[in-house]
Amino acid sequence: PPVMLVELLFQAACVSLFLSGGQGRVYPARKKPASFAVERRRVGPHVCFPGSSSGCCPGWMLSPGSGKCTLPLCSFGCGGGSCIAPNLCMCPDGEQGITCPEPPGTCGEYGCDLSCNHGGCQEVARVCPVGFSMAETANGVRCTDIDECRSAACEGTCVNTEGGFACECGAGQELSADRRSCWDTDECQATPCQHRCENSAGSYRCSCRPGYHLHGNRHSCV
Repeated sequence: PPVMLVELLFQAACVSLFLSGGQGRVYPARKKPASFAVERRRVGPHVCFPGSSSGCCPGWMLSPGSGKCTLPLCSFGCGGGSCIAPNLCMCPDGEQGITCPEPPGTCGEYGCDLSCNHGGCQEVARVCPVGFSMAETANGVRCTDIDECRSAACEGTCVNTEGGFACECGAGQELSADRRSCWDTDECQATPCQHRCENSAGSYRCSCRPGYHLHGNRHSCV
């Protein structure tokens, strides 16, 4: 019985100690949650490892602007949409999901190639400039110049150029406004003759008034 009494007195003393000041003595040893809360406020709401600037929780990363763990990550990409939470996309059509469906293809007649730069890659239609034809080769797509002179309606001479063609006219002729037909140049407008000038197709002829004869230079009158 004396032993049981000692045990009861000891337990009562422990309970009294706990109720009177035990909580006050235990609390200072638990300052870590308080400092952790300060750390969370400093580097953002999604921090899992205090004291490290890169200790963001899974699914979050540092925002470049603020340096805080506020930028969500979407592992599967959001296409034309935006990542609004870890692995949750807001798509252009208003739907939400772990990814956004690709928009309908905008590739041309010859399919798509990837156009890459420092900003990333995007699909672009494989087309050739006007005046070129496309051919698939072992090394990829090749654009070759089309010889428009095979079908061009030039009144004079047709000259094939890279991506087009040009019409040229002979001596004494000028290219008309349609860039295809030729018309005779009236050389007499430049008054090459001393007395009279008669224009002809691609050329002209000088003559003199009565009492004069044409000089050997075919322009002056004597």
